[in-house]
Order: sequence, then structure tokens, then C-alpha cells
Amino acid sequence: MATLTLGEAESLVARALIRCRTSEANAICVARALVAAEADGLKGHGLSRTPSYAAQAKVGKVDGFAVPKVERARPGAAAIDAANGFAFPAIEAALALLPAMAREAGVASAAIRRSHHCGAAGHPVERLAGQGLVALMFANTPAAIAPWGGAKAVFGTNPIAFACPLPDRPPLVVDLALSKVARGNILAAKQKGEKIPRGWALDAEGEPTTDPDAALAGTMLPLGDAKGTPLALMVELLAAGLTGANFAAEASSFLDAEGPPPGTGQLIIALDPAAFGGSTEHFATLIASIEAQPGTRLPGSRRLAARRNAANDGLVLGDTLLTEIESL
Repeated sequence: MATLTLGEAESLVARALIRCRTSEANAICVARALVAAEADGLKGHGLSRTPSYAAQAKVGKVDGFAVPKVERARPGAAAIDAANGFAFPAIEAALALLPAMAREAGVASAAIRRSHHCGAAGHPVERLAGQGLVALMFANTPAAIAPWGGAKAVFGTNPIAFACPLPDRPPLVVDLALSKVARGNILAAKQKGEKIPRGWALDAEGEPTTDPDAALAGTMLPLGDAKGTPLALMVELLAAGLTGANFAAEASSFLDAEGPPPGTGQLIIALDPAAFGGSTEHFATLIASIEAQPGTRLPGSRRLAARRNAANDGLVLGDTLLTEIESL
């Protein structure tokens, strides 16, 4: 085991990606996102992604040198082509535009196409909320969930994220995948040689499984069972249909270096509360009523605690993963 500061971890990941056909600017952007996820305890979106990202950059499944292209066709809308590169530079381009757009128009959106794995979807909306905006993000992912009653995956795990500013404290952040767990958690279990809990996924024959390999070859169970698949459909239409990106069933895996670029999409929406008569103080009234009840906690409280611990104590990295990243 090794303990790395956040800066050391970012340098480790960036150097590995640069060695694997990625520009320095993109490598730094990706490394920052992966380390931020790791620091928040979101290990399925963290440093464990480095080897698969590097393998894809090496063969060109993801273009490590891509530069996002931004189009502003309407005052409140931006269309961003990630150019089959990593998602994070395109997301950064969106975050650079949205605050000013939202303050001018009240509502602003950025649609990203030809993209890739977007990591922790809560992070971009949290940053927008840190600037006083309410924000939503929808992302589609390669096929993992079947329509309810069906056997073939046509929806991704399709994360939805929401963030809301609060006075004198970090924003409220809701970040969830539409599978019962994020698929990255199954990848992390596979890399650790661990079983997954029953109820997370089905194998290729549609049977419950605790084997992460069988789960990755099968389908994920949706959040809320039958109610989860209409939400996944909604996200497909917002993140891929609206943006012109590949639908889940057309996208190649985020997890390996086989096939063409995934070409998935993301939609980020920012709203200025002042345009609608809202305020952070009004948001805080509801939050206070929740926190007043014993035994409750707000979404994201464990994430913020993990982030503070990582900033103070660093990140603990297993020897196997550390060696794998260093050898890339």
C-alpha cells in the first residue's frame, strides 16, 4: 500500500496518460477528475479507471489529443463536440460558458456529443452550484440495462446529477446512476477479486449473480425496478437523442480498448435562481427541516467527509494498481 497526496496522485495519472498518447493538457484535466472522484470515495470513477483509459488512448479508441469544438447557435444553448476524446475537456469547456450564459438568459444548457465516460457526474454540477446556480447533468453510457420485462440491454446506467447552492455551506449534490449501483462499482470489485452483492446485476441468461465478470457480461438491475427503466429512457433521449450522440446500444464499452469510440453524450443545464424569484435562503429552509429530524443526513455528506480526509491524509493506493499505473 502507498499513501499519495492529491497532487502526487494527479501527477501519477497524468504522466501515465501522457506516455499513452495523450496531450499534457488533456492528461492533467483527466487526472484532476479521476483524483477528485477517488478523494470523494467514488473509487469506481477514480484511479481504477487509469489503466482502461490509457489502453483506449494507446489504440485511438479515445483520442487523447482531441480538442473540444464549441458552437453557440442560440443565446442559452451551446453544442460541444468532444471529438471522440475524453469527456472531461469537453465538460470543462461547458463549465467555462454556462455561468455567464445562465445569468444572461436565466437558463443555459450545453449539449456534448461524441464523448466518453464522464466520471462523477456530481462534480460539474457542484462547481456550477458553487457559483450560485442550480444545475442538472444527464449522461448516457454503454448499454447495461434491459427494458423492464426484456432481456437485451438498450439503456445505459445513465447517471443523473443535481446541485443546489446553499448559504454559507457547500452545495447540496445529488448524484445517482439509474442502475441499483454504478457499473464502476462492479469494475472495482472485479479488480479487487471480490464478489458483488446479490441484487446488483443479472448474468447473460438473466439470472441473479454475485460474480462481477458475469455481471459485466450481463445486465444491471434498474433503480426502483420497473420505475427505473422509464427514467433511463428519459436520460437516453436527453443525453443522446437531444445531443446527437450515440444511444447506449450503439456505444462501445468504456471499460476496454476494443471497438470504435463510444460516442456517448452529456447534457448540462444551469439555472440562475434570481431569474425565477428563488434564493439560497429559501432552499435552506427545506434543508433545515430535513436536518432537524434525528437519524437523517443529506445526500453527499459522506462524500464531503471523505474529501476532507483525503485532503488531510492523502489517498491510499493498493500496490497492484500503483504498479499497473506506473508501468503504463
